[in-house]
Amino acid sequence: MLKKAMCCVFLMFLVSQAGFAQLPDFTEMVKTNGVAVVNISTTQKAKPMVKGLPKNQQLPEGLPPEMEELFKHFFNDPNGGGYGGSEETQSLGSGFIISQDGYILTNHHVVKDADEIVVKLTDRRELVAKLIGSDARTDIALLKVQASGLPVVNIGSPNDLKVGEWVLAIGSPFGFEQSVTAGIVSAKGRSLPGGNYVPFIQTDVAINPGNSGGPLFNMDGKVVGINSQIYSRTGGFMGLSFAIPMDVVMNVVQQIKTSGKASHGWLGVQIQDVTRQLAESFGMKKPQGALVSKIIPNSPAEKAGLQIGDIITEFNGQTIEKSADLPPMVGMTPINDNAKLTIIRQGDTETIDFKIGLLPDEEQKAPLNKTESKPRNKLGIHVTDITDEQRESLENVKNGVLVQDVETGSAADAGVQPGDVILRIQNNVIRNVSEFDKIVKNLPVGKSVAVLIQRRGSPVFLALKIDK
Repeated sequence: MLKKAMCCVFLMFLVSQAGFAQLPDFTEMVKTNGVAVVNISTTQKAKPMVKGLPKNQQLPEGLPPEMEELFKHFFNDPNGGGYGGSEETQSLGSGFIISQDGYILTNHHVVKDADEIVVKLTDRRELVAKLIGSDARTDIALLKVQASGLPVVNIGSPNDLKVGEWVLAIGSPFGFEQSVTAGIVSAKGRSLPGGNYVPFIQTDVAINPGNSGGPLFNMDGKVVGINSQIYSRTGGFMGLSFAIPMDVVMNVVQQIKTSGKASHGWLGVQIQDVTRQLAESFGMKKPQGALVSKIIPNSPAEKAGLQIGDIITEFNGQTIEKSADLPPMVGMTPINDNAKLTIIRQGDTETIDFKIGLLPDEEQKAPLNKTESKPRNKLGIHVTDITDEQRESLENVKNGVLVQDVETGSAADAGVQPGDVILRIQNNVIRNVSEFDKIVKNLPVGKSVAVLIQRRGSPVFLALKIDK
């Protein structure tokens, strides 16, 4: 019996040792690559607040000596205002060296608005860096220090990454330099708010404030991404970290080196995902592609003849599974290149050729106004015609009706809200309340129909179904 028990314990030990042996050993990778990872600190001088005491104002009598010095320091600082004028704000981040002559990569948000950028190397040298250029849209910044013979990282291909693969991060979370954390690739091609032109790599690597701008390594010791963002409800790590793929990074770096800034390709549409209900309304077998909800005037899309309601399924032969797939593809294509779209238009597959445009700096938005409501229709909403004054305040609205109130019913179930402008119903352009009522009256029961609305300046398709 004792022998049997000892055999079981021995077998369990062997199994545990075998499992342990399969875990990766990062020690050599850290030793080789850690020397090329740097700590970045930035300084931003505070703006002056107060210059001197107000006229005829004296210091309060009876102040202790230390308080008197404090008042003098606050009001009489020669730089323009005591603590508000002489103190400096600092931020910390990470970065990594990509060339022996001193080019360094980090995040745009790490060095944004900095008056001075200091790079600390692993040999304890501190060098003042020059900002060569940065790109807010991709959150990438390129720095340069005056040095030579620096250790560098090797750049890898994020396209070869597989979900479930081990990855490692080195950085300075909370200022703790050369901190190493590891995890796996959780997903690829993630789209985040404000990051439409970056197909993020999602990992469960522990990333915290100060890690921003640091490298993400694969198991070959090559950098596949820049750690940029985390999802958090507390401000700390919660298991969701996001890195910018190095193919996007190096594209931006090359542009910055060439012209001092980065440009992005532009099609000129607003798009959304095709839901199951919308797919049904468009006669599609499954939800797929990017549904065009708006065409920007004078854009490449308008010049190419793209239409609202078109569903883009391919860009230059690459499949568009969801709407987030399209912007990075277009954004990384060189300006003025010829490109090809495969679309579904009213059930038919077509091909559209267009020339990549330059992404503008800003997109315009317009507020909504309200007027008196008209009687309720069978959708459970009150709508009104749009006045000329309202039309001027709305962005590119030439037709439609304004939703004043939404009651219980099909429209509320679909997500229609007061202030929405209903532009189309199932390819029928809505010009006024009369046309709207006529079209709504003939809507089929039990079948999804696509409704195009404009909300806070942005067009959105909703799937609406009348149950009875």
